Amino acid sequence: MTDDTYLLVSAELALDDIALIKPVLGKIADKWTILILTVLCPQPARFNELKRRLDGITHKSLADALKRLEREGLITRTVLPTSPIGVEYGISPLGRSLRLPFEELCKWARDHRKELGRF
Repeated sequence: MTDDTYLLVSAELALDDIALIKPVLGKIADKWTILILTVLCPQPARFNELKRRLDGITHKSLADALKRLEREGLITRTVLPTSPIGVEYGISPLGRSLRLPFEELCKWARDHRKELGRF
């Protein structure tokens, strides 16, 4: 199969499954989800550490995203026995399964940022 034929077949399969794919991509393809999971992949982090590492995210946006990602099973939330009580977020096995595609996407963004302009 030539590369063009493979791409055509791949595109057709994606279009055939658009009703299945679209809601899933809606849950994982926004910028904060990708960046949050990328930060959590190597090791768990507390809220303020995530906020510091995700330059530009608001407190509310991070809190909302973490709640949504936990609800969807992509991250875990662990209450730490500290005083005051602390919470640590980690990546779940389902979230970890996105590591390679997200790493590739981040690499692509680094490699092509100038071609897209203003970066």
